[in-house]
Amino acid sequence: MPMTVQLVTPSGILFETEDAAFVAASGEGGDLGVEVNHSNLLTTLRIGPLRIRAADAERLFAVHGGFLEATPRSVRIVADSAEPADAIDVERAKAARRRAEERLKRKAADTDFARAEAALKRALLRLELASKAR
Repeated sequence: MPMTVQLVTPSGILFETEDAAFVAASGEGGDLGVEVNHSNLLTTLRIGPLRIRAADAERLFAVHGGFLEATPRSVRIVADSAEPADAIDVERAKAARRRAEERLKRKAADTDFARAEAALKRALLRLELASKAR
């Protein structure tokens, strides 16, 4: 018996299926997998890949924080932002990586290092997933 999966961002529902068999995500405590009949779970998500295996195909998304809620028959991901791997703009991700690396190298007093590190993680994730989607 499949489960329902919904991926929601501030812009609305990005993806939804009623025939998922497995979901893999990057939780704050580590990577996790959810299958049908999983126990109830609520966890925060870190920047990382999200894989949804449904009857017709496997979908891959770049997720940039948020929450994952699992019940025995459903998974709901509420992401700060997310994008399908096959829609990632590689040139934009490369430019973002360069900008983040430059900010981290500068080591200026006014540099927000946590923000620059997060930007670098997002760019690297996008580049990794884009290469897998093509």
